[in-house]
Order: sequence, then C-alpha cells, then structure tokens
Amino acid sequence: MTSDAMFQLGLFLLVLLLLSWPLAAVMTKVMRGEINGPLRILKPIENGIYRLAGIQSSQETGWKSYAFSLLLFNFVGGAALYLLQRVQGGLPFNPQALGAISPDSALNTAISFVTNTNWQGYGGETTMSYLTQMLGLTVQNFLSAATGIAVVIALIRGFARHSASTVGNFWVDMTRSTLYILLPLALLLSLVFVGQGMIQNLSAYKEVQTVQASSFQQPKHDAQGEIIKDAKGAPVLEDVVSHTQTLAMGPVASQEAIKLLGTNGGGFFNANSAHPFENPTPLTNFLQMLAIFIIPAALCFVFGRMVGDRRQGWAIIAAMSLIFVAMYAVLVYAEQKGTTGLAGLGVDQMASVTQAGGNMEGKEARFGITATSLFIAVTTSASCGAVNAMHDSLTPLGGLVPTALMQLGEVVFGGVGSGLYGMLVFAILAVFIAGLMVGRTPEYLGKKIEIFEMKMSALTILVTPILVLTGTAIALMVTDGTAGILNPGAHGLSEVLYAFTSAANNNGSAFAGLSANTPFYNVMLGIAMWFGRFLIIVPVLAMAGSLAAKKRLSATGGTLPTHGPLFVVLLVGTVLLVGALNYVPALALGPVAEHLQMIAPVK
Repeated sequence: MTSDAMFQLGLFLLVLLLLSWPLAAVMTKVMRGEINGPLRILKPIENGIYRLAGIQSSQETGWKSYAFSLLLFNFVGGAALYLLQRVQGGLPFNPQALGAISPDSALNTAISFVTNTNWQGYGGETTMSYLTQMLGLTVQNFLSAATGIAVVIALIRGFARHSASTVGNFWVDMTRSTLYILLPLALLLSLVFVGQGMIQNLSAYKEVQTVQASSFQQPKHDAQGEIIKDAKGAPVLEDVVSHTQTLAMGPVASQEAIKLLGTNGGGFFNANSAHPFENPTPLTNFLQMLAIFIIPAALCFVFGRMVGDRRQGWAIIAAMSLIFVAMYAVLVYAEQKGTTGLAGLGVDQMASVTQAGGNMEGKEARFGITATSLFIAVTTSASCGAVNAMHDSLTPLGGLVPTALMQLGEVVFGGVGSGLYGMLVFAILAVFIAGLMVGRTPEYLGKKIEIFEMKMSALTILVTPILVLTGTAIALMVTDGTAGILNPGAHGLSEVLYAFTSAANNNGSAFAGLSANTPFYNVMLGIAMWFGRFLIIVPVLAMAGSLAAKKRLSATGGTLPTHGPLFVVLLVGTVLLVGALNYVPALALGPVAEHLQMIAPVK
C-alpha cells in the first residue's frame, strides 16, 4: 500500500474505534432497558407504542415465539411495501407523476428492503415517488436494521444467561433499537449531511440551463407518440441538441443517513453515493464509511459487555479488522497497479507496464483510488449496497476482493447485527475444531457446544453458498439468465456470480454490467435474498434458545481461552477456510481467469 492508503486506512480505523466504544456503552444500557440521560425523553413514546400495540413489555418469550414474531412482522412489512409500489401512481408526494412499479420489480424491491439487502434493479429518481421513498423504503431501512440488532441481542443473551427458557421480547428489542439507537443517530447524521450540501426537499425536479450544449441521439416518434422503426424493426434515431438538464430533487439526506447507519445501501439516486446530491464532499464520503461500520463495530463491544468479559468483544473486532485490512491492501494494490493490458496496446507510454494513475475507470474522480477503494472494501465488508464507484470497472483482482468479502458470509463487521451473529457462528465452529484437535468437549463462554449447535452452525454457513452457486448455475444455463450478460466470457460469469453473491448475503451492491431488471432476475434474486436472510436468522435464534438453557461451566486449565491472539488467529483461519473454500472453483472461472487473460502477452 502507498503511504496515502495507509494513512486513510489508519485514520478511518482510529476514528471508528473512538466513536464505537462510547456508542456501545449506550447501546448496552438501551438493550437492557436502562434508559437514562437525554434518551429518557423518548420513554413515553416507547410506552405509548406498547399500549397502542397491546405489547406486554415485561413478558419475554422462547426462541420459537421470538422467531415467529420476527417472520410475521417482516412478511407483513414486505407485503405493505409491495402494495405501496403498485399503487404509487395514485398517491400524493409524486410531483413527477411516476406510475406503478411492475409486479416483478415491486416484488424484488419489497424483498430487498425487508431483508436489509437493498438490491436495486431500477433508477430511483425515474421510478420511485417521494412517498414510496419515505414511507416504504426509508421505513424498511429502519426496521430491517432493527431486526438484525434484535437477533444478535437475542443470541448474546443466549451466551449471557444460563438455565433460562427465554431470549427476550422481539417487539421490545425492535422498538428500542429503532427508537433509541437508529432514529437519533440518523437524525444527527442527516443534519450533518444537509450542512454539507446534501439536498432534502419535496420539490418537483428542476430544469436548469447547462454551460455547454450536449448532443445525443434518441428514438424518433410519430404523431401518435409511437416509436418509428425501420424495415428491420430497429428504432429510427434522430439527433438532438439540448441546452438544459433535469436535476432530480427529493428527501435525500433523511434516507441517506439510515441507508448507511443500517447497512442498507439503497440509493435515492441510481448513481448511489457517487451522485453529488448523495455524497457532496470528501467529508461526507468519510462520514458515510464511518456510518456503515459504526454500529457493527459497537455491537462487538456490546457483546463483550453483556457476556461479562469485554476482552471477548476485542477478540471479535480484532479478527474482523485483520481480514478487513488484508483485503483492502489487495484491493488498493490491484487498482493502483492498473489494467496492465493497456500498456501493450500503446495506451500508456511509460517505461513500466502500469498505467500512470492506476485504474481510474469507474472511480469517483473527486475521491481518487485510495478513498474509493476504501469505500468499496467497507461497503462489501458490511452488508451495505452503497457504492461510490462502478464495481464492474474494477480490475479482475480488484473485483475479486469485494466478491470474496461478501462470500465470507458478510462477517467482517458485516451488517447491523447480522455481521456479529455470523461471526459468532464461526466462533462456535472454531472452538469445535479446537476441541477436536485436543480431544475435549468444545466450550465457548462457559457453554458446551454440542450436536444441536453444530447442526445449526452448519446450516447457517451452508445456506448462502447453496443459494449463490445454485442461482448462478441456473442463470448461466437458461436464456433468460444469459440474455442479461453484457460482457461475455470470464467477466460475464463474474457479473452473475457477484449478483447472486450480493443477493444471498444481503449486501445489495452490483457489478452493474448485468441487466438484472427482468422477471427472471427479479424473481431469482428475490428468492436468494429472502432465504439468505431468514434461513440464517431462524437457526441463529434456535442456537440462542439452546445456549440460554444450558448451565454455565467454570473455566478450567484445559479450557481454550477465547480472548487471546491464539483464538483470534484460529477464528480468522476458520472464516477464511470454511467461508471461502465453497467458492474457489467459481472464482477461478471468473475473476482469476480474467486476471490471467489480462496479464497474458498481447499478440
């Protein structure tokens, strides 16, 4: 890495730790019900919600009832979002008179935002009304993030409690996560964003005069408004010169804040965080990266506090940070090295075989390669689909990094809640492997890891590879799947693999070289998103219930310490080996093959 890359990485991690530590203290008290300080003014609202919904806040449930409530709540939320999209044309706050969303796209979007994936096969400014953006997408940004927090808190309670039959109350955990954590942070961050120039309004789109005229071609229409076609059925094009440009408006800052804090990623605009109205300055770019990681990082410290051993949280965050730093180093090296094949074509006249400024294709010129690469590593480490660059334009090895980060199971910080409970599943697997090595019954935090926990762990780890590889295989075998590939060969395979990897791991970013807004991809990716979310949550909650019921064992001389460097190395090794081995053949046919093609001598 260059000195600039190391400085940006070091500064980012330092500020992240300084902010996430005090946030963890607040979050721990909130999830324990210890509401004090300025947050007490929200207590009447919390109690009012319980009375209105008929919730007994003091009544906890077992994991089955907890899981049923969670699934029911998310199903109803998805149905409501689907309906809102289908009727948005007749609803208010729609100054551009945008019509109803097609059934397959509405289904995909509803599943996407409910599952915290926020995959978008559409352009937000040309598809969604302000009401749909606010009442539908922004609301689900809060609720899907709160769902993740609720699940990880239930799992932490499983470790912290002993001989217990309950793991908490889903409705209470959801309410407190939203009201005391997500809402205040989102309000604060949105105000900072507005101060930096991010737009927040309900105005109609603005027509402005451009400094320079632009020339382009568009299909020609007849008097009835139909496209005129030639003898071969192709549209007849006409030259157009425009002196104006339409600027999309809308309530951007409010959605942008929770999009990042909740590791959602759904952009108000099609260009997402590369759009100057969504990411206007280098400061907002830095704050957006911090917002993506701050709650996942804080939850690691919450884990240590709630189980009574803060070293456990430090061990988890150390393992996450080691993987993150290594992956970022590979990514920034690949992008700074550039597309070496261009040198053989005479594009670069330097003596070396690298491009002068590295691979700037698809990058945000305002931020450069290092800041853009850091954003890419952050957003694909977390289950956040926010992007400030075109991932499809990364070098082959550069594109391999975000793909691999997602394929690890989104456990390197990961999504809000989902990253930590995914890493804890790997921690359970790590102590099981260690137990096999020395012939002892594995234990983690004083709880025996037995056959039930291992079955649930195996199910959790295998769900996403099955969804990713099966979905990719089907897409490459059927015409509806291959028709969306814009770049044939190894890169085309990488585009499809990336799409299903992003969907099943609930990330939401895209290579963007794949035409995925079709009935085939909308349905297939929707299936991957739904099962990739809830076929993991249910086993995790089952483990929470099983662990809570166990007695806590005292540590002995033969107990593996799970807070030291040895365990951190074991955990990192488990994540890399178990999380990545499933995908090695697919990666070899995609980004690895493309890299070999790129460095091959030009004939």
